Amino acid sequence: MLDGMYAKLRERTLRANRALSESGLVILTWGNVSEVDRDAGVFAIKPSGVPYGSMTAEDITVVSIETGERVWGAANPSSDTPTHLALYRAWPSVGGICHCHSTCATACAQAAKALPCLGTTHADVFYGEVPVTRTLKAAEVEQSYEASTGDVIVEAFRKIDPEAVPAVLVRQHGPFSWGRDGMEAVEHAMVLEECAKIAQAQVVFGTSDATVFGFGRLDRNLLNKHYARKHGPGGTYGQKK
Repeated sequence: MLDGMYAKLRERTLRANRALSESGLVILTWGNVSEVDRDAGVFAIKPSGVPYGSMTAEDITVVSIETGERVWGAANPSSDTPTHLALYRAWPSVGGICHCHSTCATACAQAAKALPCLGTTHADVFYGEVPVTRTLKAAEVEQSYEASTGDVIVEAFRKIDPEAVPAVLVRQHGPFSWGRDGMEAVEHAMVLEECAKIAQAQVVFGTSDATVFGFGRLDRNLLNKHYARKHGPGGTYGQKK
């Protein structure tokens, strides 16, 4: 019964994880994607340390949002599961989460630099700066590292709408992104990495001082225009549904 109940969720989560692998954002097993089923009160997530190429839907594990316990699957879920859990609990609109260690976005995170909105490519998806979290305290690392990572992400969005800026840079760690489902979370990870590449190239072209990461921010009018083209009732991007 449980097998049938979660089969579609596990299959979607498998496809999203394969898409992450095929995107080129990860090497080895350095990443994971999850997707939630709010009605069932669970989310499915990549198993810990299982290679993308050999992973099947049977390997995907299912976790209770209420208890945080595994409710389906023999494999251990990703070690980042408590972080995903914290975000699903905090943000009911989030349907999928992606974590990876893509090179340029991770470089920003490890340098403790937020990613400012420097151009329209960024503004198409992220309505303003992608924030960087604060440093975890020693007790947070020792007692509940992965759950505390989720907590500091939520803390970084106290004054930011997570739907408008669907990504974060975890200080000294790497990026997390999210969306309406697992595939959109992966897409946002891809956009974040590309924006980080462009920003770093802009530093090279614009100044020899790599510590300067705030010059040339996108004009507010352009930010509003590009974000609104893809989001909201007046959007003009894409085909009418």
